[in-house]
Amino acid sequence: MATGSRTKNRAARAEKARVTRRRIIAAATQLFIRDGYLQTTMADIARLADVAVQTLYLSFGSKVAMLAAALDVAIAGDDEPVPVLERPWFARMRAEPNPLTALDVLADSAIEIIDRVYPLHAAMSDASADPEVAAVRDHDKRQRFASHLPAIQNLASRPGFNQQLPVERATEIFYALMSEETYGLLVAEHGWSVTEWSAWAALLVGRSGRTPVNAMTLAAVLAG
Repeated sequence: MATGSRTKNRAARAEKARVTRRRIIAAATQLFIRDGYLQTTMADIARLADVAVQTLYLSFGSKVAMLAAALDVAIAGDDEPVPVLERPWFARMRAEPNPLTALDVLADSAIEIIDRVYPLHAAMSDASADPEVAAVRDHDKRQRFASHLPAIQNLASRPGFNQQLPVERATEIFYALMSEETYGLLVAEHGWSVTEWSAWAALLVGRSGRTPVNAMTLAAVLAG
């Protein structure tokens, strides 16, 4: 009985810590986007999260660690400890027999991620004179490219893929189209709506059954 009680207590403490961590990440994300990373203090985050400043250090260790955690949550869409390539969308893409429909799944996922991540990406870019912030941003970009690579490799194994196009080059094309920089140019700088951005991205990757596949689309490039 005592062992069961201790187990329940540990589980309750772990869940409480997770809820607190989630609240801190939400507060940090809001402030980094609204006020800027450099302008946001640990005291600001603690106040909004309704915790002591010491709790921030115990939970994360530093402000830049909170930035990295906030970015992870924005990319994944939640705080579940599941790697990107073990998410349901990747399994759906691999299981989809039609290569263009599989490309749809990949494109939809990329669009959703960029829409969630862009505000933090912009905040990091504004604070990139800080080498720690620049390191977080650059690590994210490398990881994003690395996550696209196995998805494009999967597409490259399908019939119809342009065998003259190296997989890495195809990944670079997709990465360039589905990037925060491209999103920022059209949505943030030129005022496109997210719906317009999504439709444009869909056109460029040639999602099956929605737009004609022509020489401008990634699907046409992949198919040669």
